[in-house]
Amino acid sequence: MLKAILVDCIPHTFSKEDAEYHMAEAESLIKTYGGVVLVKRIQKRSTPDYRTYIGSGKLQEIIEESKSLDANILIINNELKPQQTYNLNELLREAAGKKAKGHLEAWDRIDVILKIFQKHATTREAKLEIELASIKHMGPRIFGMGMQLSRQGGGIGTKGVGETNTEFMKRHLAKMERRIKAELDDCKRVRKLHRAGRRRQDIKTIGIIGYTNAGKTSLLNALTQKGAYAADKLFATLDTRVGKMLLENPSDTANETPNYQNFVLISDTIGFIQDLPTTLINSFQSTLEETIEADLLLHVIDITDPRREEKIAIVNDILAKIEALHKPAIYVFNKMDKASAIDIKPEELAKEYKIFHPCFISTYSGEGIDELKKTIAKRILTKDKK
Repeated sequence: MLKAILVDCIPHTFSKEDAEYHMAEAESLIKTYGGVVLVKRIQKRSTPDYRTYIGSGKLQEIIEESKSLDANILIINNELKPQQTYNLNELLREAAGKKAKGHLEAWDRIDVILKIFQKHATTREAKLEIELASIKHMGPRIFGMGMQLSRQGGGIGTKGVGETNTEFMKRHLAKMERRIKAELDDCKRVRKLHRAGRRRQDIKTIGIIGYTNAGKTSLLNALTQKGAYAADKLFATLDTRVGKMLLENPSDTANETPNYQNFVLISDTIGFIQDLPTTLINSFQSTLEETIEADLLLHVIDITDPRREEKIAIVNDILAKIEALHKPAIYVFNKMDKASAIDIKPEELAKEYKIFHPCFISTYSGEGIDELKKTIAKRILTKDKK
């Protein structure tokens, strides 16, 4: 079991609320992986330490504190540079001395996310994308360790064994990356053929997007009776899931019945999160194509989240990176069953986000689902998709 000491390094400009939120999200990631946080520490620094990110003083404090704990991992809630990861692990190993077998190991935030991805992936395509993301994250660490690896052997006028090891690892990872990309290209070709077939049959597609844990999979189940696994965890869904939803005719008379299929395909895939590196986004490009190519997006938002505006912006920023921000979208404010307990005014949100045809629902109670289906039908089956 993962027993973590969690450390966050934040700038002095961070408010107390921002610091607590950033730490709470990291703790949720660790819980999602199946671990537990034993100790949480926050360090305020204008700039991270170039060697270990958190500085030698804070590291020594953590090492001393860990002696009375049964911790097995030190997690830095930021993205570390390759050399920082190496230096941290070397110092932790040295501090353990003869007990090096059970010493603390250092991970960064991306390591945790990748571990969660590995745990939740079930399809071949998702596993390939995770493998590719892992290589992109791990590769620079190995390349950055060339100096240390070269000290394993060699001498004056000789070629160090470590240098050979570094070159070997570079070639090995490059070969693995080419193989994975080739297999993912095959997956993309199959997806492209499927999309072409749907277009020939005039079958419309809808992509469910949103910040992780906003209720995307629950919405897929509510609209399609797909029965996909949904949990109150970050990144509970990783593989793309597709369900079929029957459409109601929005026309008032039989004479106005438009030419359309009586169902749409709805896909749900990986949730978004803050500080998600571009390398991870790029690695999941194949899966995200279902979102990029969708005719309509359902942007699921937790209406009870005090940071919903910030998370809306994060999702839209990622959509911009994958060139899908221009897609027609419906903002789906979920968890209305909990809204009465806090001061939320849906009418104000409806006015603020009017151009996104906002709908207010609860996947738990079923409130607003029928109205959302009608809104989807109007947007899919009419020419007005503004």
